[in-house]
Amino acid sequence: MSEVQARPDGAARRARLREYQEQLLERMQAAKSGSGAPIQQLGLQVGSTRYLLDLLEAGEIVSPVPPARVPLTVPWYLGLANVRGTLVGVIDLARYLGEEGAPPAGPSVRMITFAPALGCNCALLADRVYGLRQAGAMRREGDALADAEGQLWTPLSLAALVREERFLDVAQKNTAEHQ
Repeated sequence: MSEVQARPDGAARRARLREYQEQLLERMQAAKSGSGAPIQQLGLQVGSTRYLLDLLEAGEIVSPVPPARVPLTVPWYLGLANVRGTLVGVIDLARYLGEEGAPPAGPSVRMITFAPALGCNCALLADRVYGLRQAGAMRREGDALADAEGQLWTPLSLAALVREERFLDVAQKNTAEHQ
């Protein structure tokens, strides 16, 4: 198969994106009105943890764009990336939450941008995106939810994340040591 055949043309991608956005808008309206299908959340894995992300807080899911490193920033802030003409700060959430290791890599890695309503041009790197999950069908186990297969999912609020002072302050401390 040639590269031309393997990659969908721009018009087809735009049509699929438009269809996805329309479906997402319908779900968001149903969630706000309390009608329609049970509220679904986006399942993703960051580091060793599976998270459930509210669809109202998520923007786009895109293939990773290599970020341009920003000097004198904390290690979990990977830099700036251009996503459809918008500069977004790329966050390694696993590192932010204290996990050790390199940022995720591989074919399953995705960037999840924050919804514009959150007012924070950021994207999280996810090791894997599992798709929509019905949190209402899961049972609570401590701070997590367990699905029918026994997999644990931790709710993740991007709105709460962007209110954390530590998250908003990406400047590396002890800058005198690096001069």
